[in-house]
Amino acid sequence: MAKVKFCGLTRPDDAREAMRLGAAYVGAIFAGGPRTVTPDRARELFVSAAGGPRAVGVFGADDVEQIAANAMTAGVEVIQLHGDPRAADVRAMRRRFGGQVWAVARADGSLLPEWTEELFHEADAVLLDARVQGRLGGTGVALEWGMLADSVGALRGRTPVVLAGGLTPANVAEAVRQLSPDIVDVSSGVESSPGIKDHAKMKSFFDAAQGVKP
Repeated sequence: MAKVKFCGLTRPDDAREAMRLGAAYVGAIFAGGPRTVTPDRARELFVSAAGGPRAVGVFGADDVEQIAANAMTAGVEVIQLHGDPRAADVRAMRRRFGGQVWAVARADGSLLPEWTEELFHEADAVLLDARVQGRLGGTGVALEWGMLADSVGALRGRTPVVLAGGLTPANVAEAVRQLSPDIVDVSSGVESSPGIKDHAKMKSFFDAAQGVKP
């Protein structure tokens, strides 16, 4: 069983559905792409799910002051750093933001970046995603969960692991079985089009991540 994060939200109705299902986190993207929202729009989304899932802001390799300002405007509780962050980037973010800071480690096949260990020591959670040339995140490409299990298990300690990359209602249960992530993160895998969530797919994903049989 893993907690669920529905990411790339663009509509309040989808945020409310995430809350209704019992998601632990909802995410808004500020890092570019078809699901990018403004900080003011993100605040509307997060308010729609107030009292339920925690609000996550997904940021690229931007200036930390700008990230902190946008996070404050949006009402973000967790900052998720893309752009191949290092431990120093996490520390710099902490000096300007009082919430949690997650760091993304992008795997190349079954190989994690050499700096992944330092992220597990410094970040509040490490998000695993696939490395795709020219893209910082939201790749829709599944990781080699079984081949990563041993290396992730040796590094994680008490730091939560967030698994992203190509997850769908059809494969999330197997991903949880092989890698045992604390949180599973889905965006395109539960959409009818970019940024538009399919509520039936959201429910199927949530149930599968929780081990509920269809």
